Amino acid sequence: MAVTSGEGGNALGAFLRARRELVRPEDVGIPARGLRRVPGLRREEVALLAGVSAQYYLRLEQGRDRHPSVQVLEALAGVLQLDTESTAYLMELARPRVRRRATQRTERVPAGTLMLLDTLNVPAFVVNRYRDVLAANPLAVALSPLMAPGTNRLIALFTDPQAADYHPDWEQNTAGVVAQLRAEVGSDTDDERFQALVGELSLKSERFRRLWARHEVRRGGSDAGVIRHPQVGELCLRREKYAVVGTDGLLMVLHHAEPGTVSAQRLELLASWAASEHRPQETAGRSRDHKDATQR
Repeated sequence: MAVTSGEGGNALGAFLRARRELVRPEDVGIPARGLRRVPGLRREEVALLAGVSAQYYLRLEQGRDRHPSVQVLEALAGVLQLDTESTAYLMELARPRVRRRATQRTERVPAGTLMLLDTLNVPAFVVNRYRDVLAANPLAVALSPLMAPGTNRLIALFTDPQAADYHPDWEQNTAGVVAQLRAEVGSDTDDERFQALVGELSLKSERFRRLWARHEVRRGGSDAGVIRHPQVGELCLRREKYAVVGTDGLLMVLHHAEPGTVSAQRLELLASWAASEHRPQETAGRSRDHKDATQR
């Protein structure tokens, strides 16, 4: 039996409830008097501040009304103190959707992209929307075994003991990754592969469960992270993500260092070491066909 994302098909209600619990009464001008049995705001407080009835807001959280007006959503976003990205996500959850027919397909990295991977002088790999690594160049694998083809970046990050060793900023990293996953999946929470992935992570990682329950949203982009390499030491690297045109959501991820820094010198040292270790017949950048998770 498939494990679902735990939101029971009511993504809008789950989001409202989670974000309501993150807002302190004093943040919206409500005196915090006495003990409160639940964290954050009460439903009736949100309804009052948003200018809707308590009964109507209850229907939203329970999933009995899933398509409120833009005006109501904007009022709720203000009460819940959502930023621009989270507000856009809220709007998307409330938008009527046409249910897509499930399809099975094999994901392949285009030949030109594989050639590009092997010519880049920075660590680079290709992932699908579920964070399966489909291809990687030798420098990426030398930087971290968690970037090797066949690895799921999310499962490795939350369950592999090496992850915390390689990522001294593991706490910040995991929080950002989950928020980006929320943003990228959007309202498409009935995707079976996505449900299976969230279910597996929820079973294996308490931290993932806690972060997923917060319903935080952040679009992915260029950001920085630290990797502690056992041979060359710590490297502060930027991450860039580029869509692979002509594919169904594949991304190429590159890591690079600011020129002239210690991290840049260490990355060059790692590249020299990787070049001496790499054998042509063991090309890490070759594509691996990945069947749909339902066939695994």
